[in-house]
Amino acid sequence: MQSTAKQTRRIGGSPRILHVITGLQAAGCEMTLLKLLSARNDKWDQAVVSLSDEGTLGPRIADLGVPVHALGMCKSFLDPFRLFSIVPLVSSFRPQLIVGWMYHGNLAASLAANCFVPRLPVLWNIQQSIQDISNERRSTAALVRIGVPLSRQPVAIIYNSRISSEQHQSFGYCAARSAVIPTGYDCRQFRPDPEARHQVRAELGLPEDAVVVGLIARYHPMKDHAGFLKAASLVARAHPHVHFLLAGMGVTHDEPELQRLMAEYQLDGRVLLLGERKDVSRVTAALDIACSASAWGEGFSNAVGEAMACEVPCVVTDVGDSAYLVSDTGLAVPPRSPEAFASAINQLVESGADRRRQLGQAARRRVETEFSLASVARGYEDLYEKYLTS
Repeated sequence: MQSTAKQTRRIGGSPRILHVITGLQAAGCEMTLLKLLSARNDKWDQAVVSLSDEGTLGPRIADLGVPVHALGMCKSFLDPFRLFSIVPLVSSFRPQLIVGWMYHGNLAASLAANCFVPRLPVLWNIQQSIQDISNERRSTAALVRIGVPLSRQPVAIIYNSRISSEQHQSFGYCAARSAVIPTGYDCRQFRPDPEARHQVRAELGLPEDAVVVGLIARYHPMKDHAGFLKAASLVARAHPHVHFLLAGMGVTHDEPELQRLMAEYQLDGRVLLLGERKDVSRVTAALDIACSASAWGEGFSNAVGEAMACEVPCVVTDVGDSAYLVSDTGLAVPPRSPEAFASAINQLVESGADRRRQLGQAARRRVETEFSLASVARGYEDLYEKYLTS
C-alpha cells in the first residue's frame, strides 16, 4: 500500500471526509474528484483512497495537501480479502463521512462503513449512464447488479446526469436516495486563449487557417474512436483544409487499431494522435470544433463542458446528458452513426468562423451560468454538510 501527501494537514477538530475511488487516471470521474478537491472548503480534512494505484492524478491531489493512499489492487478484479485493507485506513483517519466514486469505489466505501458501529454515513457517486448493461465489462455489470439491493444503504446517491439517475432507478436503484449534481467546469482554467491557440498549432505543425476538429477522450470502446475516425474520413473528403486532433490516455500511434483505422480511412497526414496531455486547456483552446462521439456510458462530459468554456462549439452524440449540455450552442446526433456525425461536423465547418464564434460565445455563457465549478462545488458541499451534521 502506498501513501502520498505533499503537505498532509493535521487532523484536529475539523470534520473528516474520506473519498474512495477505483483509480486515479486522468478520466472523467477522476478529474471531477480532482476539481472538487481543488475547490474544497478548508474547514474539512479530506483524504483519498485509490483501490488501484496513484495514476497520473494522485500526485496532483497530494499537491493540494490531500493525503492519497493506493491499495494496489487490480482494476479488473477486486480481491474481497485485499479489499478489507481499507478498514485500517478508515480506522486511522476516522472520517465522519465516506464518499464512494464509481461502482468499485461505492462498494468499497459501503464495505468500510459497515465495519464500524455506529455505521458511518456513505455517499455514492455514479458518473455514467447505463442504457444497455451488456456494453459493460462483466465485472462492472456484476457490480451494477450488486448495487441494486445495496442502494438503500448510502444516505444519498449522486448522479452527474438526469438520464443516469433515471436509468439506474429503472434498473432498480433506490429512487429516494437520488441526487443529481452535474459536472462543474473551471472557467478560469478553460477559457478562450488566442495565444495558446497559435502556439499549439505551431507546435503541431497545423496551418493557422486550418479548421481543427478535436476529440479528447481516453481510448475505450465506449468513446467510439472508430466511429469518429469514419466520420472524419467523410469530412476529410469534402473539406481538404480540415484536420483532426485526438488526445487522451491510450490515444497514440502505439495503438494498432487506431493505426489500422487511419490507414483504412486514408487519414494519414490529416489526424494527430497526441496521447495523454497535461495541457488539456491549451489543446482545447486550439480547436475550432470539439466532439464527443461516445456510443454509450457518457454521463455529463468533462471534455464537452471544457470545450464550451473555451468558446469552442461542439458536436456530440445524444448519450447521457451531452445533448442537454450543449443545448442550442452545438449539435447532437444519434450514437453509432458516423454519417450523421460527419454531417454535423460539415455543418459547423461550412457555417464559417463567425458563426462558430457566435456559438462558442453562447456555449461559454451557458457554462458560466449553469455549470460553473463554484456552483457545482456548492452542491456537493451542501450535501456533505447535511450528512456531516445529521
